[in-house]
Amino acid sequence: MHATTVAVDLAKSVFQLAVADSSWRVIENHRLTRTQFERWFANRNVSLVIMEACGSAHHWARWLNSLGIEVRLLPAAYIRAYVRRNKTDAADARALLEAARAADIDPVRVKSVEQQALQGLHRIRSLWMSTRTSRINALRGFCREFGLSIPQGARTGVEAISRVLADPRSPVPALIREPMRLLIEEIRLLEQRIAQLEREFTELARHSAACTQLMSVPGIGLLTATAMVAATGGDVTHFKDARHFASWFGLTPKEYSSGSTRKLGRISKRGDRYLRMLLTHGARAVLRAAALARNASRPLDGLRAWATEVQQRTNHNKAACALANKLARICYAVLRDHTAYGNPQPRPNKKFERTAFAIAA
Repeated sequence: MHATTVAVDLAKSVFQLAVADSSWRVIENHRLTRTQFERWFANRNVSLVIMEACGSAHHWARWLNSLGIEVRLLPAAYIRAYVRRNKTDAADARALLEAARAADIDPVRVKSVEQQALQGLHRIRSLWMSTRTSRINALRGFCREFGLSIPQGARTGVEAISRVLADPRSPVPALIREPMRLLIEEIRLLEQRIAQLEREFTELARHSAACTQLMSVPGIGLLTATAMVAATGGDVTHFKDARHFASWFGLTPKEYSSGSTRKLGRISKRGDRYLRMLLTHGARAVLRAAALARNASRPLDGLRAWATEVQQRTNHNKAACALANKLARICYAVLRDHTAYGNPQPRPNKKFERTAFAIAA
């Protein structure tokens, strides 16, 4: 059987396939196990496989690419509109065929093993950080119940709680002292693991030209640079321009317009939540540094001066979001031109080239 296109609704153990011919008409439906799915493509001449960009999709896309089959990953959020009537695995597979024909749905790039491994390291660090924060908050709550006020700050708070537990005259009952010491030991262990991960990030960034270039941008540190390289692979050529790159992080406003009335709301918060958080924190750091420099009567560069003007015109949070948007666009230019921030490469004047070509013709 020579099929043209196959839509696959992925799952952990059951895979639903919709086989279409060159006219996009469904000619076969299959429900296969994992082993059957791996064997199914051996005797088929498939030119295109369509899948949702969901869990395990990048793994199967890499495997199919190794067989010489083109794979197109579509954003899962856009597929639901093409499901007719009831939602079933077969309906989802058919919806993938319909969505693949829409020219305005951009496919997701297949991530490499290295990209997914680096993203996994960031997720592990986030889990350890949230666990550490929950343990510290629990210790603070226990101390508060016994009339003790712990100062703010993670490191300062843990040190203060350790001194309280070491003091035999403190009001903390002996019954809970040992479990609280175990929580502090767990916090110390988590901090050691987080520090080890950050050392691995540092080593990776040292051997990555894209990370080095990104870290030259104000507000872009080790975590943001490595996370952005993990998400994009250091290549942004598939984005139309810098504005589309910023909207990919959800840093552009929602729009609700009709006729001549145009309404812009809050940022959409779509896309990668983790990277958007890192960019926003980086923008807050830039605003803080600009405020300290202004108070010390030191000159500000163009980026910090612009951010300060936005902050004075609106408020701190809006200025942070606007600056995060600008930082994302600067990162796009850095990755596009393969150069550090502050050393822009000359861009070709396309309008001039078209005019010169017309004159020469």
